[in-house]
Amino acid sequence: MSSRVSQYVELTKPRVVALIVFTAIIGMFLAVPGWPPLRESVAGFIGIWLAAASAAAINHLIDQRIDRLMARTSHRPLATGSLTPTQVLIFAIALGTLSMAILIALVNPLTAALTFASLIGYAIVYTAFLKRATPQNIVIGGAAGAAPPLLGWAAVTGEVHPYALLLFLIIFVWTPPHFWALAIFRREDYSRAQVPMLPVTHGVTYTRWHVLAYTILLVIVTVLPYLTGMSGLFYLGGALVLGAGFLWYAVRLLSPPDEWFAMKVFNYSIVYLMALFAFLLADHYLMPQPQAAAAILFKPVG
Repeated sequence: MSSRVSQYVELTKPRVVALIVFTAIIGMFLAVPGWPPLRESVAGFIGIWLAAASAAAINHLIDQRIDRLMARTSHRPLATGSLTPTQVLIFAIALGTLSMAILIALVNPLTAALTFASLIGYAIVYTAFLKRATPQNIVIGGAAGAAPPLLGWAAVTGEVHPYALLLFLIIFVWTPPHFWALAIFRREDYSRAQVPMLPVTHGVTYTRWHVLAYTILLVIVTVLPYLTGMSGLFYLGGALVLGAGFLWYAVRLLSPPDEWFAMKVFNYSIVYLMALFAFLLADHYLMPQPQAAAAILFKPVG
């Protein structure tokens, strides 16, 4: 029984979902001056987590052929035959349905709608179509993965605020250099599975330069919370230090010491995003910023 449970847990991609939920929670806390409302926060957390887990399970279902061909995914339950496609489909539908029920009943319809759009965007639009259609798949499809802080914000306020869109933008720009670093390291896997990732279609050198370009853009974008009055100097200092570290990795990736270095860039990118959002949260409570001036320029979208 424990083995079967672990197989279903693996379908939810717990480490990936943990990062998603983490950014959603930060979005909740940044949305209000004090503590976010308890019911909406807890229900929003559960609903967003279930939706992300459902999307991950659908990803397993659609990618089962690819997963069998790639070394890093060949152990997955569908790839090994431990679970059947029917079992996975029922599991994914159950998680998604429960997610929507919780968000509609206990949070608000806007969060439910945005979460559903994000689920479809990742599980269907990206996994079933974009991933196989274009080497820019992760750029276009990154919108779904960038949604969690926006969902968290909407869960506790019932609105889409420009500051929430700014958090979305940060993750959207972060996604390509994050994922392309992994794609460089796993390019033979993607080539064998006939997935047109950028290192496969355009080569490693081309991809390395794209990682650097997006990293530079990311550093610029992460200054915007300070420039718009969303955060203060504490966040700005943390963002610049973290950005300098990411830039160092991106530049070093142009002429890496070994093949494993791409994975070091990938791993740093995860630490980078978690630390960046942690700085946003700490700044929000340690150094509260007057937002009246910014509110003139940034009006909520209902």
